[in-house]
Amino acid sequence: MAREATVKAYGGQAILGGVMMRGAATWAAAVRRPDGTIVTTGGRVPTWSRRWGKVPVVRGVIALVDSLRLGAKAMEWSAEASELGGPVEVDDTPAGAERSRLPERIFTIVGVAVVLAVFFVVPGLVAKAIPGVSTGFRLSVVEGVIRIALLIGYIGLLGLVPDLRRVYEYHGAEHKAVTALEAGADLTPESVQRFTTRHPRCGTTFLLVVMVVAVAVHTLVGHPGFVLLVVSRLALIPVVAGISYELMKAAAAHVDLPWVARVLAPGLALQRLTTREPTPEQVEVAIVALTAVLDADSAALPDAA
Repeated sequence: MAREATVKAYGGQAILGGVMMRGAATWAAAVRRPDGTIVTTGGRVPTWSRRWGKVPVVRGVIALVDSLRLGAKAMEWSAEASELGGPVEVDDTPAGAERSRLPERIFTIVGVAVVLAVFFVVPGLVAKAIPGVSTGFRLSVVEGVIRIALLIGYIGLLGLVPDLRRVYEYHGAEHKAVTALEAGADLTPESVQRFTTRHPRCGTTFLLVVMVVAVAVHTLVGHPGFVLLVVSRLALIPVVAGISYELMKAAAAHVDLPWVARVLAPGLALQRLTTREPTPEQVEVAIVALTAVLDADSAALPDAA
């Protein structure tokens, strides 16, 4: 049980040209450059969110923000490191020093705001404009169907872009490597390649859970006017995310139960859109990232080794 709890602390995400893995105390990212070499970087995971680790719902919101910040840092690094001559270390220039990150942060904030508006506000406005949607329950259900359709369409369209399709392949490689670790298999390309590209703790499954939880939460608001609808959808995002986190956390702890597997099945099916079968070379990159974070965690947490 101790080993199972330890390996379930590991997860990651696909980045441009590679994979980022996160462990209990550290994180590492690996990218393959055009000349075939693999470069890595990493560091300590943020600790500011740990104080909320025992507060249900709130801890989910904090963990999500924490993951998004770290993921954005790894993605920014990979965008430069995947090109020859790019950096091999994360730029941790302090705020106000030589390099200002204000433009990047503004761009990120605006991007997140647009995504939230599209997926949480627009479906509600469209559903409210449909004749016959006269009750809070009907509004929430129709809104949820529209939201899920938007999500599936968005993911599907991204998969048509060649560069992003490669990200989906690295996503599959990340899942294979993590699953191999949890199974106690050898972390070699030949061994890891035989595992599935789907994983129950994937962010894709989390997104689908968010969509379903939103239906239940929004039903409590009833059938508001347009202004209150917009305000409520945005204000309830943390609540929806926090509840979804708790459900995912509970499901991950009991994934071997048949009924839990059935509940997670739609999320696993959706992962067919966000993952692709990786090449052995892509699996190798995922293994490099995972091995790096395992080694770093062993050094940072010697008692857990």
